[in-house]
Amino acid sequence: MIIVECPKSVGIDTYPTRVGHGHGHATLVRVSVLHSVALCVLIQQFQDITFFWRRRGGSSSKNMPHDKWCQTVQLEPEVISMSFIPISSLLSGIDGSGFLGHAINLYLRYKPPIEELHQFLEFQLPRQWAPVFGDLPLGPDKKQQNVASLQFSFMGPKLYVNANEVEVGNMPVTGMRLYLEGKRSNCLAIHLQHLSSVPKSFQPHYESGQNYSNSYDRRYYEKVQGKSFSHVCTAPVESDDDLSIVTGARFEVGESGMKSVLFLRLHFARVAGSTVVKKPVWDGSPALVQKSGILSTLISTKFSTGHKPPPKPADVNINSALYPEGPPTPAPTRKLLRFVDTTEMTRGPQDPPGYWVVSGARLMVDRGKISLRVKYSLLAVILQDDEALLPG
Repeated sequence: MIIVECPKSVGIDTYPTRVGHGHGHATLVRVSVLHSVALCVLIQQFQDITFFWRRRGGSSSKNMPHDKWCQTVQLEPEVISMSFIPISSLLSGIDGSGFLGHAINLYLRYKPPIEELHQFLEFQLPRQWAPVFGDLPLGPDKKQQNVASLQFSFMGPKLYVNANEVEVGNMPVTGMRLYLEGKRSNCLAIHLQHLSSVPKSFQPHYESGQNYSNSYDRRYYEKVQGKSFSHVCTAPVESDDDLSIVTGARFEVGESGMKSVLFLRLHFARVAGSTVVKKPVWDGSPALVQKSGILSTLISTKFSTGHKPPPKPADVNINSALYPEGPPTPAPTRKLLRFVDTTEMTRGPQDPPGYWVVSGARLMVDRGKISLRVKYSLLAVILQDDEALLPG
């Protein structure tokens, strides 16, 4: 016995076929009404054929007229075919669709936790470095008479230090780097990466003074090359308040006996109404291993949060600037790079949950090279709507 199940709705041109074998068993064949040739072949080969008609979608009532059944298809549809379109294409013609489409694309690309989506989106603003390259002098260097300098060997070149303060106002800082300025790239400076504007929920308030914690503890003084030459203070510079973020930085060169010592100074601002989301973490240059001092090794182990995952592929930098990564430097200045690690320490949307801010930093000495480690914090501002949801 052959049982043929056919759909009543015209236009379905494909159906799966399932045939049962064995003596005394019925064979079920599902075909389309459009396959009339196949039906003729079945009728010619088999005499005992029973037809069952089945509708696709809508009401399953067998006795319902076709015109009434058509009215039920929208209420009980059955997917026949589908196609995918970008969700942002549904926003065309709506006011503010550009911003909403950008937010949707950011969410689909980085997939932040939905409960932290508000903070994530507030931090997806353009980022820039301070000072900007346009503010750096491009003319011939003046004689460095009253500028502090470091020297790491008897006949080695001098590394001048830019002690000017870098301030970014209330903009949250998202990265730091060491940079060699000047025509000869022989002047060490500190640069800050920050958001181009302040997120609406963030209201930093300046703190008085700077942080000098452990600055003059000689246990943190580490040589770069020889013991008789310049040292670097590797003490962590951070605020005692967990709700404070970095808003400024500068270098200072002090004296310890006959040696010059390089210090890092930071300015902080407290974020009002915020709370700590996660424990702060420290990031450092990938080559931060085998420190030159025992104290740095112990501190680095304490601040480390486990082995870092393999480095991610570099992001494609879509930038129309002539030199998006900074102006070119003369080839002879490369000799001073063996004393300074200029790796950019930054965190952005690609680092979940995507709204890290700098809350501290420290200088390091790694195999005769000055490098930088940065402390990142996650702060969330409690909004009034969120407070209403909290249990009293």
